[in-house]
Amino acid sequence: MARAAPLPRRPRRPEGKPPGGDGRGAKSNASGRYERLAREAVDDGWSEEDLPPLKTELTLETPRKIINYVNSPFVGFDRSINPIRGCEHGCVYCFARPTHAYYGLSPGRDFETKLFAKPAAAELLRRELSTKNYDLKHIAIGTNTDPYQPAEKRLRLMRGILKTLLDFRHPVSVLTKSALIARDIDILKPMAEIGIVKTMLSVTTLDSALARAMEPRASTPKRRLDAIRRLREAGVAVGVMTAPMIPGLNDAELETLLEAAKDAGAQFAGFTILRLPLEVSMLFKEWLEAHYPDRAGKVMRAIRDMNGGRDYDPQWSRSREPRTVYSRLIGDRFAKAIRRLKLDEEPPKLRHDLFRRPVEKTPQLSLFADATHE
Repeated sequence: MARAAPLPRRPRRPEGKPPGGDGRGAKSNASGRYERLAREAVDDGWSEEDLPPLKTELTLETPRKIINYVNSPFVGFDRSINPIRGCEHGCVYCFARPTHAYYGLSPGRDFETKLFAKPAAAELLRRELSTKNYDLKHIAIGTNTDPYQPAEKRLRLMRGILKTLLDFRHPVSVLTKSALIARDIDILKPMAEIGIVKTMLSVTTLDSALARAMEPRASTPKRRLDAIRRLREAGVAVGVMTAPMIPGLNDAELETLLEAAKDAGAQFAGFTILRLPLEVSMLFKEWLEAHYPDRAGKVMRAIRDMNGGRDYDPQWSRSREPRTVYSRLIGDRFAKAIRRLKLDEEPPKLRHDLFRRPVEKTPQLSLFADATHE
């Protein structure tokens, strides 16, 4: 693995720190659960000045494969691609945070500041799709960490991945919180014309202050809605994911979010309820106490009620049939809203019958082709 230089820092706002703190979601950086020693930062009182802002470090890695195969009863796909591990968006509730513990890093601030990118993603994908025993099913991108986080601006990994998928006529779905997806409309549009792509923008709140605090480096809600509009105008199938719904924090916005997305051009919708696996629970509670101390207790009580008395229990909060009053209420409100707004259509079925393995152009083949014409 080769370490790249820190990513360029965003310009400071004139008034100093952005609303919601220092531009990071997690408030702490506790050691991962697999570490033998626990490390904790303590203020010794010597420094009276603010510490310099955290820099994002990017490590380039060369995995052997790029397609991840998933075996879970809770998702509707069996394979995905994650061009980058870790996510600079810094969403405090992100369920992917615990994965950083597998690498001896913290699911807290390490997850937001120590990223691992796969620069050979497109080449690896081409190699895997070219194997004779490849079993075609749609690939989901953006189901773990965001493929269009800030590092993608200069890495351009998604452009290579999408171009490869277009070459193979391979079906794909893309989920993101970033307006950067609109940069790739020139690739997404021809994919949409043959029915092999669908997209979704995740919009959690229309409150810019809440968004800045909860998702500090993701695109603003307004820019995400604008990306929906641009995708729809280009003929790309696009929906909205109102996720996660958090009791006592953003759940009152559910209908408003769906209405704004519909106005922007969304064609279908989905939602999820907050889940707090492993270290995410502690990080979310720290964040709540720091930003919304007046309602932290109420929010956590509602979350535990949805999880059978625990901070997280997938058999409760992710069960097919809602097991609590709150879960049923959110589901009912969502169903009524999408019917009213005509967002209740199923996402378009992606075509699987166009898949092909492009013939690689080589000098030998070109010479052979010339000889046959003579």
